[in-house]
Amino acid sequence: MVNPTIPLADTVQGKLIGVVEKDIHIWRGIPYAAPPVGERRWRAPQPVTPWSGTRQADTFSRASWQDIEYCKALGGGDPGAFSEDCLYLNVWSPAGRRAPLPVMVWLHGGGYTLGAASLPPYDGLALAKREVVVVTVNYRLGHLGFFAHPALEGESDECVNNFALLDQIAALRWVQENIAAFGGDPQNVTLFGESAGARSVLSLLASPKGNGLFHKAIVQSGYTLPDTPREIALENGIALAGHFGLQNATAEQLRAIPAEAFWPLGAPYKIAPTPISGDAVLPEPMLDVFFAAKQHPVPLMIGSNSDEASVMAVFGVDLAEQIQKLRRERRLGLGLIKLLYPGVKGDEELGRQVCRDMAFTALGYVVMQAQQRVGEPCWRYWFDYVAEAEHDTYANGAWHGNEVPYVFDTLTLAEPARDYVNENDLAFAAQVADYWVNFARHASRTCDTLHGPVRWPACIKGRDRLLRIGLNKRAGFKIENRFMRARLALFKRVMTQHVSLD
Repeated sequence: MVNPTIPLADTVQGKLIGVVEKDIHIWRGIPYAAPPVGERRWRAPQPVTPWSGTRQADTFSRASWQDIEYCKALGGGDPGAFSEDCLYLNVWSPAGRRAPLPVMVWLHGGGYTLGAASLPPYDGLALAKREVVVVTVNYRLGHLGFFAHPALEGESDECVNNFALLDQIAALRWVQENIAAFGGDPQNVTLFGESAGARSVLSLLASPKGNGLFHKAIVQSGYTLPDTPREIALENGIALAGHFGLQNATAEQLRAIPAEAFWPLGAPYKIAPTPISGDAVLPEPMLDVFFAAKQHPVPLMIGSNSDEASVMAVFGVDLAEQIQKLRRERRLGLGLIKLLYPGVKGDEELGRQVCRDMAFTALGYVVMQAQQRVGEPCWRYWFDYVAEAEHDTYANGAWHGNEVPYVFDTLTLAEPARDYVNENDLAFAAQVADYWVNFARHASRTCDTLHGPVRWPACIKGRDRLLRIGLNKRAGFKIENRFMRARLALFKRVMTQHVSLD
């Protein structure tokens, strides 16, 4: 048994000492790869140089360069200071632990341009109190995380453009090497993430480099936007270099661009909120892998929220215009869509629901069918709970990202929720977090039900079942069969034909 008063961990790289909070051992700012700076920019992450003595692990590291105001407004809080030297992770583990515990590794969202592992909604203390080990991971963002340019071709034995995904892979390898020193079971690792973090989970399920590094997966509000083809990424890289006056750039010149120069760039130099397909990390587009049911076979949970279109509106998508565009171009069969959305009036509301389902809800249906084809269980959910004081603010349901502080049971830490939540909201969050931990602890090919307020059966043997978490913005859990089946089947067919609402 470990000493509950001394958070000491002996890793492969060296000894670490953390802090104790409420009977939880916490280690912050642990390096899992060498700083990706100088000659290491736009290369696969390199091993950490071991240290002698005991390293203090009591302070969060800096996050990757980004827009701090956007992160405060959309990413979950203040990410603190920034640096290109950002490849660090954090661990929460129960003090006095005995048997190896399930491990939950979190990949934050933010469209691959925002976010940090240290943000308040991702505090792992409440989950760790449920007898799991929690790991949150920083990774390279923006052009530092995803980049292609002819000057960088041939620098390594394999073609690599998805540096952020390689960071996440390096973090998972660190977990395999070291998590036993923190009380975790390296043979029971659940990888979970939201938005771009969810997209990362899916990408690692589709990547040959992700095989065997985790054993279960949770996908929260992943989206169906297609990956960026490598040839397009190369064109974008050439244009970006030209923007900095480097028409025939060398690798040395590209690496001399200050790291802080990338994040303020607007269109057309911003990165897409998707990885790059066609390199050694993602040889095939992620969606194509799932359409072909070639993903790594692990138990999986997937779901989305009732007002995911909220994030589209924030980024300037005119929801009504999407329906008007369908009407002009006669795409998707607008008459059929209206039949699938009975009682929905007005182009804005129809656009809100169609965009939500095509970009988010349909992905759960696609992944469920892929899981059934490989013989692995899939638990689907639909999150529609809104804090009691905010029903008017969130009139259309749960916004993109609203489920995160319920999953982590951190409503009293997350902004702005901490200002208005009540005891009923907190009780509901505790039940949601219990489901997530139960998945990490029990989900397997032989386990077809998760226990909680209601029994949550997996989608196996052709069964299409879903847990509604929140019922019309209010507390409650309910199992539904064939949820939105006709709509989602249509949108899957559209996705396979590479038709989009762009």
